[in-house]
Amino acid sequence: MNLAPQAEGHYTVFAHDADIGIRGEGATVAEAFAAAARALTAVVTVPENVGGRVPIPVYCDAPDRLTLFVDWINALIFEMSTRKMLFSRFDVSITDGTLSAIVWGESIDRQRHEPAAEPKGATYTAASVVCNASGWQAQCIVDV
Repeated sequence: MNLAPQAEGHYTVFAHDADIGIRGEGATVAEAFAAAARALTAVVTVPENVGGRVPIPVYCDAPDRLTLFVDWINALIFEMSTRKMLFSRFDVSITDGTLSAIVWGESIDRQRHEPAAEPKGATYTAASVVCNASGWQAQCIVDV
């Protein structure tokens, strides 16, 4: 698994045994979640190859940040697998344990999107949402 660029979105994709790890960093929890979601797209293809043509609302509620993060990634995997879409932009806001997002993407195009893996479901290990010197980091291992 290759390392994704650190510039826009501060996302990385990293290998962990047979699973796929995703990590996102941002100044706020919402930005870290959006960057992690972008890293999930990077599991399938280069996010810059995905057009933001179709807006899709995504909502999650959870009692804590960690559960919210896991629910958020699970919701994205559900949308990817059921709609056969990839996402390139994530406008995320989090208020009192409720996440509201508009995700922008397009249908999978085999000629433009060369999948390394296609998320069809997920179990999680090593999930964490932590504050660090530059803001927040959200990461987890996705078993696809």
